[in-house]
Amino acid sequence: MSKFSEIINKDKLVLVDFFAEWCGPCKMMTPVLKQVKDNLGDRVSIIKIDVDKNQSLAAKYQVRGVPTLMLFKNGQQVWRQSGLLQKDDLINVITSND
Repeated sequence: MSKFSEIINKDKLVLVDFFAEWCGPCKMMTPVLKQVKDNLGDRVSIIKIDVDKNQSLAAKYQVRGVPTLMLFKNGQQVWRQSGLLQKDDLINVITSND
């Protein structure tokens, strides 16, 4: 948990993908996240959190469904959405919070 806090408290946008191995839509998000990272490079960090292996973290952020994506800036959550998103939608969210 402290490692997670360190990551989200950076002075840079951090996109967190709460996912589960058994989740079909979560698997579909993986290539989308790669495209977003390829497109935005160092403007954003992207980390994936397995809710089954990190239940306390998922509970802390009240993750009820997967995938749930959250955007953090300086430790503050600035955006959150559950479900599958398209690359362009995600890029728009990130750049509007940059």
